[in-house]
Amino acid sequence: MGNSLGDQFLKMGLVDKKKLKSAKKQKHKQSVQTAKTGELSESQKQAKQAQQQKTERDREINRQNQLQAEKKAIAAQIKQLIDMNKLSREGAEIKYNFTHTQKDGVSKIKSLYVTSQMSEQLSKGLLAVVSLNDGYELIPRIVADKISLRDESSILVCNQIDEEDIQEDDPYADYQIPDDLMW
Repeated sequence: MGNSLGDQFLKMGLVDKKKLKSAKKQKHKQSVQTAKTGELSESQKQAKQAQQQKTERDREINRQNQLQAEKKAIAAQIKQLIDMNKLSREGAEIKYNFTHTQKDGVSKIKSLYVTSQMSEQLSKGLLAVVSLNDGYELIPRIVADKISLRDESSILVCNQIDEEDIQEDDPYADYQIPDDLMW
């Protein structure tokens, strides 16, 4: 015979062959019965429950990792949009003040030097001020709209466009620029 616990008891003389055979038969009946009815023993239930909890934890961890990856991707897109479209403020002499509400809810007045033309365009809503790596940049309104679709908190100043001013001042108002135009 093998080295099962029953065989060891038999060798030590604690049980006889008849009792051992009866116990094995009873155990076999019980396993066949549970297989037929689909009932699980207490340890099997606990193991199944532990497996379900582990699976649920893994799903939650994967979901959180996916959310973090999406946030990083959005931040990278915003940074790229700003870097590609920021306007040079060379020769800027006018101090433009604006409020920056931080994540903790504290509002601070910040300033940015701009040219007189940029100041006009900011007031008309043609330009916007965005935050980038603890700094501030000026970008065109169209780009600001694309960024606000991804994360509105990046846009600090974006005034409403006055349609009358655009029609009077914009010599290219009749020429529509497609959104997907590649330069």
